[in-house]
Formats: sequence, structure tokens, C-alpha cells
Amino acid sequence: MTELVARTVALPDGLPLDMIAIGGADGALLFAQEHLSIAARGSALRIPIPRGLEDPSATADALELLRSVKVEDDVRGRGSGPLAIGALPFDRRRPTELVVPAVLVGQDGSGGRWMTTVGAAGDEPRATIEALSSLPDFVAPDRFSLVSSRTHQDWCAVVERAIDTIRGTELEKVVLAREVVVDANRPFLPADILRRLHALYPSCAVFAVDGFVGASPELLVSRRGTQISSHPLAGTVARSGDATADERLVAAMWASPKERREHQLVVDAVAAALRPVCAKLDVPMQPSIMSLRNVSHLGTHVEGDLDPLDPPSALDLVARLHPTPAVAGTPRAVAVEFIDEQEGVDRGRYAGAVGWMSADGDGEWAVGIRSAEIRGRRARLYAGVGIVDGSDPAGELAETQLKLQALLAAVVRP
Repeated sequence: MTELVARTVALPDGLPLDMIAIGGADGALLFAQEHLSIAARGSALRIPIPRGLEDPSATADALELLRSVKVEDDVRGRGSGPLAIGALPFDRRRPTELVVPAVLVGQDGSGGRWMTTVGAAGDEPRATIEALSSLPDFVAPDRFSLVSSRTHQDWCAVVERAIDTIRGTELEKVVLAREVVVDANRPFLPADILRRLHALYPSCAVFAVDGFVGASPELLVSRRGTQISSHPLAGTVARSGDATADERLVAAMWASPKERREHQLVVDAVAAALRPVCAKLDVPMQPSIMSLRNVSHLGTHVEGDLDPLDPPSALDLVARLHPTPAVAGTPRAVAVEFIDEQEGVDRGRYAGAVGWMSADGDGEWAVGIRSAEIRGRRARLYAGVGIVDGSDPAGELAETQLKLQALLAAVVRP
């Protein structure tokens, strides 16, 4: 294999950066957050994971291949150097891959910015910010048709079956997703969708990986040295726009045994997965409230210190956690079997893990929710809800509609 070299240089302070233009082109990559944004183009190296995360050697093999890239780094910051970026499928058994971009631009919350180019030893980097920031002059679509892949009645019937199964078996929770297909008169422009998502949900991780776009509020796992964090979400209530009414809605969610149990199942599973590899793990006794534009969630900030003698990589931690009960259910194997048999949707990368890993094992991965698959003039939008004993099919349907609004507001612009 040709020896690859990753060269990272700092960019001038005054240089304007349009991260969404860079990461919003067809085939480009974007993972943008308030504290760190990464936008990239091209592929210098593809890291296959042919047997998915079920393969016990998959994460170590991926890290070894990433570390084969020689590093020349003038920045030495979080997100500099060669990165492996990907959107992993919900089904952990499916083949997938990570991409080491040929050109990557990074920007952190304190104003630091850099460019990393990856190529053969001896090649001179040729990328410029001006060229990367240019987008084709296409006209956005302005006519749309929308259809649910499953009728409301059929989907509610599946929820009823899930509730019956929960009451009669070991299944405690299962997450069921809905798919809505939007067809347009012209191809969708990913950069336009990403700009609207970023404007609507600035606190979320806005991402794009090969047509998979979204704005995720949920941190699956972050690793920085030996420090790790996760922010599982479960339990949802609508926001009305009226502060007094929203306070009542949040108070009702907080007091709901059903919502609190649904959330606790996720937190317990995350803690159980992380505890064996941590020297210390802090799991708050009570959740907090995460408020977005149209919904509020129960969330718990889990933080810990990895065992310094043998710290797992960020991708190792993803493999331990994914899929959590927030997107699958519990017990996981039983929930996934129910989803496979009853849901009627090929989730693909929806509710998988999307993010990046560096050669030192650090990284950040969000749960791939509030997301859509964009292919030409068609967009497939997804939203899921957790079903437990006490769930109401009509209420769960309404919750999926709330969550779908996050994407519809960005995708459908008549």
C-alpha cells in the first residue's frame, strides 16, 4: 500500500470559513458542533469494517489502519491530523466503512482553524479554501409530495403488538421508527438542508455523510484522552412556544412514571456498558431537561475516566454502546428481533452512530437520529419512539410527527 502522509497546518485567523459549503457538497463530509466543526472532501483511505461492529477485531483493525498514516501536524489539537469519519448502520452486523478524507478543514469553539491534507508521500497539497467553499449553481426544488411508508393505522397496530409483547415476555422496551418519503421536482441540495438544520437546531450535531444528513441532539460517546462522556436521551414532550404552558408540559413529563422508566432503562444500559472500562463513572441520580425548538427531552450527562492502563478507543466505546435502548430497546437482542420482524422499515444508517475518530483513539459520535437519507430528488425521513408498558399508540404516533417536523422544516420548502 502507498505510504500516506497527513499534513496539518493552521489557517489564518481572518480567513472566512463556510463549513457547511465545504461539507455540504455531494459526497462531502460534515460533523458540526458548537465546540468543534469538521468539514471534508474526497477520500484518501477507506477503512472497511466488513462484518460490522459484531466483529470483535473490527475496532482495533480500524485504528491500526488509521495509524498507518504518517502524521505531520503543526496544530496538534483536537480534530487535527488524519481522522476516520463515518455513519455506521443501525444493524451492527452490517458491513460498513470509515473514510479518511483527502482534505479536511477544522474549526474549534475558541477560534482555532486548520487544514489537513492526506496524500502520498512527496505529493504537494493543492486544496484551497476558496475552491472547497464553492458549490454548483443548482436551483433548489420547490414542489414536493410526501407519503408515509406505513399508514397511521398499520403503524399504531404494530405499537399495540409491541405493548402486548412487553406485557407477556421479557421485553421491557422497544423503539419503533416511522419512515416518510419526500419526492421533489428537482434534486435536493444538501448544503441548503444543512444550513436550515444548523439555524433551527444550533445546539445539535449537524452532520452529512454520503447523503445521510441530520441534526442529532444525542451524544452517544465522546473520548478525550482518558475522559469520556455520553448524553443519553429518552422521554419526550412537545413544546408549545408559550413559556408557562411549556413548564407544565415538562413538569408532567418529569412526573410521569412511564417517561422516567423509559429514560432510566437507557441510562442503566449506558452505565453498564461503560463501567467495565472506567476507573471512575459519574451517573447522576436525576435527569435534566434538554429543550429544542419543538420538543423537550429527559437527558442524563454521564461522565467518566477510562482505565489509563488500557483505554479503549472512541470506536471501541461505540461498539460497546450501540445500539442503546434509546434507539433499540431492552433487552437489546429481544428488542432488535422485534424490530426486524415488525417494524417494516430498513433503517439503514438511521439510529446508527455518526462521528469521527483520530489516530490517538479520541473522537466524538452522535446517535444518527433526526436524520434523512438524500438521494437525488428523493428524501427518506425517519423518527422513532420508545414503547414501554403504558404507552399509548395515538400518543406515540403524535410524538413521531413532532420529531419528523425537525427534518420536514429543513427539507420541504414550498
